Amino acid sequence: MLDADAPRPTPTALADGSEAEDVPFGALQSCVGIRDWLLGEGARLPKADDLLAGLAQRLNDIGVPIDRATTAIDTLHSEYSGVGRRWTREEGSSVRLFPHGEASEKAYRQSPFYTVHQSGEWLVLDLAQTPDDAYAVIPELKAAGYTHYVVAPLIFTNGTRNGITFATRAGQGFRDEDIAILRFVMPALAAVMEMRLLNKQLDTVLRIYVGDEPHRAILAGDIRRGQVRRIRSAILFADMRDYTRLSADLTPEGAVDLLNAFFDCLVPPIEREGGEVLKYLGDGLLAIFRESGDDMGSAAKGALTAAQSALAALAEANAVGRFSGKAVDAGIALHHGEAAYGNVGSGTRLDFTVIGRDVNLASRLARLNRTLQEPLLMSKPFVDFLWGDPEPLGSHPLDGFPEPMAVFRPERKSKPLAKAG
Repeated sequence: MLDADAPRPTPTALADGSEAEDVPFGALQSCVGIRDWLLGEGARLPKADDLLAGLAQRLNDIGVPIDRATTAIDTLHSEYSGVGRRWTREEGSSVRLFPHGEASEKAYRQSPFYTVHQSGEWLVLDLAQTPDDAYAVIPELKAAGYTHYVVAPLIFTNGTRNGITFATRAGQGFRDEDIAILRFVMPALAAVMEMRLLNKQLDTVLRIYVGDEPHRAILAGDIRRGQVRRIRSAILFADMRDYTRLSADLTPEGAVDLLNAFFDCLVPPIEREGGEVLKYLGDGLLAIFRESGDDMGSAAKGALTAAQSALAALAEANAVGRFSGKAVDAGIALHHGEAAYGNVGSGTRLDFTVIGRDVNLASRLARLNRTLQEPLLMSKPFVDFLWGDPEPLGSHPLDGFPEPMAVFRPERKSKPLAKAG
C-alpha cells in the first residue's frame, strides 16, 4: 500500500512521548511491560501470528477487552500484495493472503484501512451507531456480537501504509483509557512489525531471485567475490526449442507470457521431486537435485521423474492450447556431477551464479536434443545411478570437451513388435 506520488506520512514508530499522557498512572507500568515485551521477546517470535496473539493476550491481562484483532500488512512478493492476520478469542490465529490485482485493490479501497490511510487518524466506531453499509466488515462484526471497533494506521519508515484493528464485545465498548493504552503501545508495535517484515522480505526476495540454497548462503554472509561452494547432485538443464522463431511475432509482454507458461510446466515437477531451480537462462533453466545421505540414486531418480513429468505437462498444455496455438517443445538434459555456486562480478555488483565443468557439460548435452531428435537425454555418469536399462544412443562429441560422451534416453515403456517372417 505504497503510493509513490503521495507525500510520505510520518512513521508510527516515531514516538515523542506524548502517547503516554492519557494513560492512567496506575496502568503505565503494565503498558511499559507490554512495550518491552514487543521490543524484546515479541521481535524474536518465530511466527507473526504469535505476535498478534501475544499482544491481544497481554492487553486483556491489563483490562483492555480485546476479543478480535487483525492486521493488514503490505508485502513484497511475486504472488500476493499483502498479508492479513486475524486473532479471535474463540478461534485463535489465521492468515489470509491478498493476491495482486484489481479485486484486492477494490476491496482495500472499500475497507476502513483505506479511510485511516487517507486521513492519517484512528477510526473508532460504536457499532450500534454505525450503518451496515459503512464498510463491508460491519455486518460481520455486528452478527458476531462485537460492540466497538478501532482501526489504526501503521505507517512504516519506508512509507508503506499498513493497519491494525481491535474489536470488543464488552457492553460499554472500549473506554477512553483503553484507547489511550492502545495508542501507547502502537509505536513499539509498528517498529517490531516493520523489523520482522523487512527480515522476511529480504529472505523471500532473495529466495525468489537466486533460489533456496544460494539465498541461505548469501544471508549467512557468503557475499565476497570468489567464494565457491560445491555440491554433488543430479543436474537438469532444460530449454525451449525454437524460442526465437516462436517469439518472433510476439510483443515483449507476449514473449514473457510464453516463457511463464513454459516454466509453469517445468518448475512444479522439479520442486515436487525435491529439486531446486538455481537459474533461469533466457528460455531455459538449470536445476539440481541434491544427493541425500547414503541413497546415491535418489537424486538421479528424482531428476528423471521430474523431467518426464515436465514433458508430460508440456504435452498436456499443448493439447489444450495453453500457448495460444503455438506448439512448444522442450529439450532436457540430465547429468550427475558437481555444481558449484560462486560469487562472480566486479566491485559491488556481483552475481551468485552456478559454474563448473559438470554444469557446462549438462548445457552442451542439451544441444544434442535437436540433433538426435530426442526430448530427454542422459549422460553416462547420470545413468550409472539409475536402475533399469536406459537405451544407448552412442557416444557424441560435446563442444569444449575432449572425449565423446556416451548418451542415453529413458527406456521406452513398450518396444515395437518384430514383424513376422
